[in-house]
Amino acid sequence: MAELRALVQKVRSKNAGPFWLTIDIFCGSAAAYTVVQPRLDTAAVAGIFDKDPATFKRFDIPDLHVIKISLPRPTIQGAIEDRDMHGASWAALVGEMQI
Repeated sequence: MAELRALVQKVRSKNAGPFWLTIDIFCGSAAAYTVVQPRLDTAAVAGIFDKDPATFKRFDIPDLHVIKISLPRPTIQGAIEDRDMHGASWAALVGEMQI
């Protein structure tokens, strides 16, 4: 097992509108994608955030060597409870996953 960020080129998270976040995992090569894609469990990602994996959307894009995972924001963007308006900090937690 290894940290996800050690196997890929970049892990990035961002807003996907005021109600959704997207986590992009750029594998950087076909070889890295082949290793990461089957080992990255969407339910494990949901577990990091203590969320229901049924609410997540996953897009595997082999031609680009990218995996995108979208999830509902815990609060609406800009709400007083929102601690990350741009959604950028979520990538750090996913990058630390052991896969």
